Amino acid sequence: MKIQLALDRINIESAIKIVEKVYDYIDIIEVGTSLIKDYGISSVGKMRKQFPDKLILADLKTMDEGEYEFKTAYSAGADIATVMGVTPLNTISLCYDVAQKYKKSIMIDLMETNESRITNLKKFKEAIFCIHIAKDEIEKDFESYFQKMKLYISELPHLAIAGGINIELLNKLNKTRIIKPEIVIIGSAITKAFDMQKAAKEFYSLMQNIKK
Repeated sequence: MKIQLALDRINIESAIKIVEKVYDYIDIIEVGTSLIKDYGISSVGKMRKQFPDKLILADLKTMDEGEYEFKTAYSAGADIATVMGVTPLNTISLCYDVAQKYKKSIMIDLMETNESRITNLKKFKEAIFCIHIAKDEIEKDFESYFQKMKLYISELPHLAIAGGINIELLNKLNKTRIIKPEIVIIGSAITKAFDMQKAAKEFYSLMQNIKK
């Protein structure tokens, strides 16, 4: 299980400083949508130059111009780029083809997708599928929420989870083993922590135990 650190709503300099603090405890650096919008695709290049040994994800949230956007992201140094699952299937296919050509990865963001759409997306077998957790629903009934979700994501080979991820939630997922994500996307639980390094280390230690 990999830790993806989401970096959003900050400047490039601050993002670099955060990564430097938690470098040993994360696997993937997410150049967030806001960073890309504020600084352009060069923000991906800056992260690649600064951290050549880490996986870099460009959170493009592509909806159109898929071929162009994915080529640009990979050329800038991204290892993974994102496309929205509600995007026309032809656009997603173009993104997927570019990823295959560049020997890179694609993450399909399942926000606002329904069961029928997810069924159509299963043909992209090498894609990583990102599911967003609805915090309010989890707090109501954790187990039934994930059991219901499992019904339509069970055949997705590569899963990532996002959405207010904290230690308590990961502990519950570990105990129930209802779903087994390959990537856990963590943002403010690390970036807004009083001691970011300590918070990242806590997540890292938990992940190591989950692997066992």
